[in-house]
Amino acid sequence: MLGINELSVGRTVKINNDVYVIVNLEHVKPGKGSAFVRTKLRNLKTGALMDITFKDGDKIEPAYVEERTLTYLYNSSGMYYFMDQESFEEVVIPADVLGEQVLKFLKENLDVRASFYEGQIVSVSLPNFVVYEVVETAPGVRGDTVKNALKPATLENGTVIQVPLFVEVGDKIKVDTRTGRYIERV
Repeated sequence: MLGINELSVGRTVKINNDVYVIVNLEHVKPGKGSAFVRTKLRNLKTGALMDITFKDGDKIEPAYVEERTLTYLYNSSGMYYFMDQESFEEVVIPADVLGEQVLKFLKENLDVRASFYEGQIVSVSLPNFVVYEVVETAPGVRGDTVKNALKPATLENGTVIQVPLFVEVGDKIKVDTRTGRYIERV
């Protein structure tokens, strides 16, 4: 069990049979009374944020989460197949564990980070920036000089995002997978 002085940002803890990672932490020592810690926790399964205040003397159960790099191979019937980079074993993950945002930007041979708790996958995260090829978009019209004008473009994995008018079919672009926004041409 951990005391409140042993908590730190990035540490994983188990509360009510759910695994959380500490996102923000503030130690408070009031002039009167005992010390306490305000924390902001992110649930590793759902991604939901939660605020909890721990008092001096509270004991928190640590959660030992293992991080591994997996390479996406293919999907079939709602199951997504990855290869573990360390053991070279095939790992099968259902779509509901991956989450909508990961599925939206997943492409073949992309390396992702997977968090395992007690042998079960609790979360999968993409790299912050990934390069995709544009496979379909309307041509930019000459003379269209409206500042920051955007048009839809379909990426190689089928996702549609907004890109500037100068982007054409065949261009490789960098996309922020957290927000789904165009960053730059590569």
